Amino acid sequence: MRLWILFIFLGLGLMVNAQEVEHEGVKYVIKGETILKDGKDVTSTLSEEKRKEIRAIFDKTKAATLEAEAKAKLAAQEQKEAEKAAAKLEKEQKEAQRAIKKAVKAQKQAEKEQKRAEKALKKKEKAQEAFEKVTKKLEQNQEKYEKLKRKGKLSPNDEEKWLNKLDKLQTSLDKAKKKL
Repeated sequence: MRLWILFIFLGLGLMVNAQEVEHEGVKYVIKGETILKDGKDVTSTLSEEKRKEIRAIFDKTKAATLEAEAKAKLAAQEQKEAEKAAAKLEKEQKEAQRAIKKAVKAQKQAEKEQKRAEKALKKKEKAQEAFEKVTKKLEQNQEKYEKLKRKGKLSPNDEEKWLNKLDKLQTSLDKAKKKL
């Protein structure tokens, strides 16, 4: 596209420099105040009226070429602005995509953290249940042991087994406390 605009400018520039005018089928070249026909000065041989007509045609042609040049420049400027706007839009889209990727990554990280927290909570609840279960079992066995001991229904072998059982339960209770 830029190449076409360049060709338009070059063509218009050549047209302005040539300053060629056609009047009544004859081509005239205007250089400053002189009018040339086939490279020869014919300014003095033309009537005043014909000179004015040739000048008027020349002025119209020149104005048209200047206007065309201005339009071409304006078109080129508008194209540059459009390209800049497109580049800016593309940059904004890339930034938006980066922001979306960051947000997705942060969301995934938050989900992972939530899963870890849920796991830790389940583990803690499980440890709490185990602790309560062992505590309850220890208390029940201690009460049963005390009851049997008061009634005198324990033989020395049974008492040793009960103490051993209570000791194991106490160890289990300590382990459950550590897990908490």
